Order: sequence, then structure tokens, then C-alpha cells
Amino acid sequence: MDNSQSNGIVRSGPGGLPIVTLVAGAGARATVCLHGAHVTSWVPAGEDGDRLFLSSRSEFRAGTAIRGGVPISFPQFATQGPLPKHGFARLTTWELVSVDREDADVVASFRLTDSAETRAIWPHAFVAELTVRVAGAAISMEFAVTNTGSEPFSFTAALHTYFRVDDAREAAVVGLQGTRYRDKAAGETEPEDRERELRIDGEVDRVYLNAPRTVELQEGGRTLEVASTGFADIVVWNPGAEAAAKLADMEPDGHLRMLCVEAAAAGSPVYVAPGERWSGSQTLTAR
Repeated sequence: MDNSQSNGIVRSGPGGLPIVTLVAGAGARATVCLHGAHVTSWVPAGEDGDRLFLSSRSEFRAGTAIRGGVPISFPQFATQGPLPKHGFARLTTWELVSVDREDADVVASFRLTDSAETRAIWPHAFVAELTVRVAGAAISMEFAVTNTGSEPFSFTAALHTYFRVDDAREAAVVGLQGTRYRDKAAGETEPEDRERELRIDGEVDRVYLNAPRTVELQEGGRTLEVASTGFADIVVWNPGAEAAAKLADMEPDGHLRMLCVEAAAAGSPVYVAPGERWSGSQTLTAR
């Protein structure tokens, strides 16, 4: 398959937003909404259910973030700066560059280039790229940023992944023991995680600094491996009942059905010189 949005690859999705459905070997599939280059669904080969959480109250409309899936936080993570929360990438329509089949895998590339609208918020010239590969039991997402201007810039970013779980209270994130983290729910303290596994009990909002490259989400007899490169940190987030009730686009008890474990560059900004390119990736593998 080739690039262009006039070849039948792009179709209308929820709210009329354009989407691309990627189907790989053995039935593995994913859906990407061009609004934000947002991966909204991922079903590994041999499975029937979605591994990503998508709130039934998500608003699919221009200028509004989608609640669930994999939003791209760029050029600002959360409220760590003067820009709108999580930046503008998740609120902007991206261009589909190409969809190609490589043996049993399917690879799609998306691009976002600075515009008058983005420069009014963040005055820098850039090209952002997202490459999504669907392959059997795995999906990988590479996020890259090229500085096309004449001045250096810095940013923070994340692949803000919402995983679907049966009950977040029964889920565990394994592999973070010994890692320091910023505990935003406890007022930005920086303790060290001494537990073998992180359990979800109420609100959890942690940025694990210089985190291990691979962690696991274990829940209901299933394991999902989260491996990253380029991104220094890992964010673990669940709003808990009180904060979730204040989210208009979160369904009742939705916080019990989701857990975010995400590759991030949030502890320290990424600096990119003119003409340079930075990239980070996240690969999810169902076990």
C-alpha cells in the first residue's frame, strides 16, 4: 500500500474523524485516528478483546482530546510548562504518509509539521513523526522529532498509553523496584520504590525517573510487556474514584477498567539542536 489519503485506506470513524485500520498477519489489528495520530485500538493476534482502554464517553471531535488509547503528549507533558496540558499534538490532525506491508507486519507512518497555529503556541519549526508497526502479539510506536528551524528547542513528551484491565485493583506493574519517582499525587515527593510490584490503591500519578527499559503489567492471568527506547522515564497513572468522577469523558467506574503505563521524557526535557532528530519508541507485547 502506498501513501495518500485518497486510496481508500482512510475512512470515517467516530464523530466523522478520519481513521486508518491496520490488519497484520494472524488477525492482529490496530486503529489509528488521524486526529492526534492517536492509536485507539489494538487487538493482538489470537485475541478477541482490545488491550487498550477507550472510554465510552470519549469525545471524537476536533480540538478535543480522546480519552483512552495512546494520546501523544508533545511538546509538553501534563502541566509541566506554560502550554495547554499535554501540548497540542493530540489535538491536531496529522498526515498519513504511508501504509506498507512487510511480510506479516503492517507499518504506518504519520507526520505533523509546524504551522501558524502551532507556532502561535510554541514558536519552533519541527517535524514530528509517528511510526506504528503491528506484528502478531506486538505493536510498536516510534515517535520522532526533527528540529527544522535555526534555533535549538526543548520539549517533554509521552506515549500516554491506557491499558484495559478487568479491575485496576487487581493489576500490578512489575519491574520498577529500586527506581526513584516523582509522586504527583503526594505533592511531588521523590521516594524510591521498594516494592517488587506496584499495586493500584486509589489515585496513582508517578513519573519513574531513568526507569528500566522493560516493565510488565500483570492482571487477570495475563501479562503485557512494555519496552521502551529513547524515553528516559515511565509514567504510571490511574485517577482513582474521586478524580475520575470529575472527568466528564470518563465513564462511571472507568478508572477501574484502565491503567496507564507509558514511555515518557518527563523528568528532564529533551534538547534538539537545529537539523537534529530525536526518537523514542514503545513496544507492547501480549504474553
